[in-house]
Parts: sequence; C-alpha cells; structure tokens
Amino acid sequence: MTRPERLPALTTEDALHAVVRDESALRPGVDALARSLGLPTARLRRLPNGSLPVYADDHLVLKLFPPVHAAAASVEAAALRAVTGRLPVPTPAVHADGIHDGWRYVLMDRLPGHDLSSVWKDLTRGDRRRLAAQAGALSRALHRVSPPTVEDWWPQDWAGFVDGQRVTARQRHQRRGLPQPWSEQIDDFLDRTPLLSGPEVLLHTEVMPANLLAAPDADGRWSLSGVCDFEPAMRGHHEYELVAIAVFMAEGDPTVLREALTAYGYDATRLDEDLSRRLLAWTLLHRFGDVSAYFAFLPRPPAPTLPALARAWFGVTPAD
Repeated sequence: MTRPERLPALTTEDALHAVVRDESALRPGVDALARSLGLPTARLRRLPNGSLPVYADDHLVLKLFPPVHAAAASVEAAALRAVTGRLPVPTPAVHADGIHDGWRYVLMDRLPGHDLSSVWKDLTRGDRRRLAAQAGALSRALHRVSPPTVEDWWPQDWAGFVDGQRVTARQRHQRRGLPQPWSEQIDDFLDRTPLLSGPEVLLHTEVMPANLLAAPDADGRWSLSGVCDFEPAMRGHHEYELVAIAVFMAEGDPTVLREALTAYGYDATRLDEDLSRRLLAWTLLHRFGDVSAYFAFLPRPPAPTLPALARAWFGVTPAD
C-alpha cells in the first residue's frame, strides 16, 4: 500500500518526535508540496541538521513547520523579509511561505558557504577572532532593524518574559542537570546582578556557528558568508543576543569575546566585571541556556561560585 501524498497530521510534540526523522512518512507529502511550488523533486535533499524538516536543492531551501510550530514560520518569514539587504552578511530571500496540509512552510534562497559549526574546531585563533568580530557587527546591524509586525509574536511582554525566566531559573537549570551547589546560587546571583534597561530590538537569539555560514578567501582567511534560521527571533534587550556569541564562539577566550563586543560597539576600555556578570545572568535567563552542558567545553572557574564562573566564561580584560 502506498502512503498518501500528504504531510502527516501532527498536533503534539510527541507526535512530531515520532516521525520527524521518518522520511517514509514525510517525503510523499514533501514531494507533493515541492511540485505545487514548481520545484524538481529529484534534486531535493533532506538536510541533516536541525530539529525541523528542511530540504534543499542547489539554490533553494524548503523549511517545514508542523502545526505545533506554526508560529515560528510566521516569525522566520517576517524576520527574513525585514532584514533583507540590511545586514553586513547575506540572508536568505523568501520566495514563498504558506500552509500545506496544515503545515507551514518557508521557501528561501540557499546561501553559499560552509556550515560554520562544521569547520569551527579547525580554525585558527585569528580566524575565530575575525569571525567573532563579524558576528558582533552583524548583531549590531540586526538590532538597528525595526522589528517586523507578527501576529501573536511570543513573547509579547519582554519584561514579563524576563521576570518569568528569573522566577524559574533555579528549577530550570536543575532540571537540565546543573548540580545543586551551583543551582542554589542562582537566585542570589540574579538578585545581585542588575540588568541594563534599554529599547527592545530585533533579536536573532542564536548567533552561533550552527546558524552561520562562512567561506575562505584566496589566502585561506575565513569570513562570514551568511546567517540563517530566524525562527527563534524575539524582541528584547540587545545583551540577550550576546550570550550565543560568548558561549559558542568565544568559548572562554577573552580575546575572541573582546573582538565581538568591540565590533558590536562596546568601549574597549569599559569591558568590566559588571558586563561579565550580566552575560552570565542572561545565560541563566536565556530560553535555551544550559549552564550544565556548557561545562563540557567552557573553562572551569578557580572557585565554585557564579561570580568566578562569570569571570572564567565572560571575562574580558580592558584594553591598555
């Protein structure tokens, strides 16, 4: 019996997890959608990374969002349209978005370059510093773009979101595996670390190698060639954006972090401990923040305290 050429009806996360990697369940519906969009199905291939089904040929990417993630499709399409031509690195142009079999989809350009996460470990420190600086400048340019209008864009109340993340921070990080000697310090640390006020800007929220593309020049020096995956975009304080750069690009290297921060616009002579503490606070508050997991690749602090952790992970010695 052949499967119907429809995308499966998925109304829960559990149902999504059961079939998200099952090409026999997805592909007939994907091919039907591709044909309706005028895409040659023979050249369409499933991309290996990501939590959602994404297919691509040499020039286009077809990203699918099941009903439980429908809102993310609206955010991605709107954010991509808002930033087109306004960032220092390319972003995918949106060719179409809509609904098919109850799923949302976005059809966009495929950008040239390598997935930065696939080459990051092999790059020189100089390349990492250059790329981190470009990520800082990219973030600054992004934050100058007016957030688009998206119906029911979560969170609608940034202050309320931050307050909610603060209330649940200790339990959330304990649930993600952070040992009690660390988690029991969270409430006091957050109480003693004032966050800056400021306008709500358009946040990508995950400016990190997994969502960046890069390419080498003729001399082998790597530079960013694109940024993608805007579905987690939010409106909020700009320092929330810096967590991913600090964790996944600087990786505890103060010279790399300094390049990113100064390229963003921070005064090199004022990169102080207050900033380091705020970056750890935003890490604890970030919806995807996982301090327990970060211990696997970030440096161990000299003392088992959160202030020491802030210095070890996000310390930046001021310039002379």
